[in-house]
Amino acid sequence: MRYPIIAAGLFATSLPAAAQDTPVLTIYTYDSFVSDWGPGPQVEARFEETCGCDLQFVGAGDGASLLSRLRLEGARTDADIVLGLDTNLMSAAADTGLFGQHGLPEVAYDLPIAWDDDIFVPFDWGYFAFVHDTTRTPVAPGDFVALAASDLSIVIQDPRSSTPGLGLLLWVQAAYGDRAGEIWDGLSDNILTVTKGWSEAYGLFLDGEADMVLSYTTSPAYHLIAEDDPTKAAAPFAEGHYMQVEVAAKLASTDVPELADAFLAFMVGDGFQDVIPTTNWMYPAVTPDAGLPEGFGTLIQPETALLYSAAEAVKAREQALPVWQEALSR
Repeated sequence: MRYPIIAAGLFATSLPAAAQDTPVLTIYTYDSFVSDWGPGPQVEARFEETCGCDLQFVGAGDGASLLSRLRLEGARTDADIVLGLDTNLMSAAADTGLFGQHGLPEVAYDLPIAWDDDIFVPFDWGYFAFVHDTTRTPVAPGDFVALAASDLSIVIQDPRSSTPGLGLLLWVQAAYGDRAGEIWDGLSDNILTVTKGWSEAYGLFLDGEADMVLSYTTSPAYHLIAEDDPTKAAAPFAEGHYMQVEVAAKLASTDVPELADAFLAFMVGDGFQDVIPTTNWMYPAVTPDAGLPEGFGTLIQPETALLYSAAEAVKAREQALPVWQEALSR
């Protein structure tokens, strides 16, 4: 029974010293970030060129699932950084006591809101929207009431596991307040299914299973730039659109704190930020020197931006989630 252990030990000691001493930076993130078409591969290659380290991304479901996993693992987690929480989860994440301060100098962010947080570092942002195919749905509803009154099918994500799903929950709550239950009652027969994460939902939409999908105002840029396909569009809603700012943070338990800080500093620079528009298909938190790709100029610009503060989002979620569950259980 001991032979495999002895053999493994002999193999380790036979490795070059440099290989054994290479520090490892482990980053938990959402699945689409580490996909072949996501930012992960390029970010990994670029950071490793400068860090003398082994950067390892670990896909952990969708954004909200990241926090659930960290709560389970606690201070024993292998993660040095978590990348993919958002403003709606920041307060709950900070309350775990698992995160340390980033110590970055002042950064000139290009965000629609002021940013001053000593734990969470923004890396991109966008607006939630329902995306449709103009060849199948030439005219999309212009608000939630019209969507609920239509016979269109939609795919949404679960707010308990997905940051877009949570964003939709808070979008309806911010726009309608005490009438949110009425809106969800109306939407319940439009909802084809509720997926655990964004990738599954968007895949169903692309396969033609649903007329519309909860995604982002920036999603059509992917089809236009990467596929030369102008048929996907985000429907502008009269109530406004809920904003998402995605963030990363360092775990207080990391055994490579200087390396983690180096990554966070890299994350707000050109080497990371210029990858975001055409891989994560979001707006970068710091506009790169090259600016935004041309296709981003065609995207809808919400007239009204909705966003709860981090503390308000916790209370709004507690109020809205039971209403959502009750409406969808009928």
